[in-house]
Amino acid sequence: MKVIIDGKKITSKQLLHTYFADEMKFPEWYGKNLDALFDSLTDINEETEIELINRPALHEHLGEYAKAFEKMLRDAHEENENIKIITAE
Repeated sequence: MKVIIDGKKITSKQLLHTYFADEMKFPEWYGKNLDALFDSLTDINEETEIELINRPALHEHLGEYAKAFEKMLRDAHEENENIKIITAE
């Protein structure tokens, strides 16, 4: 599975979580916060590639939340070898 997070298109926290939930087919009860996203990502049993593009725009739109999001992705990768993170400006 591959998920592309385009910082130009993600303009709010809500949109980030809705996009992830849709792309990754999370259950309806997904909590739409970074803790819930971490839990969902670390439970994945298939190889999943998450690519971040247009990171400056993501940081412009989400501010400190973008930093916390990227840290959570790195932590999820460390916890689950099925998660691959690719970053591009």
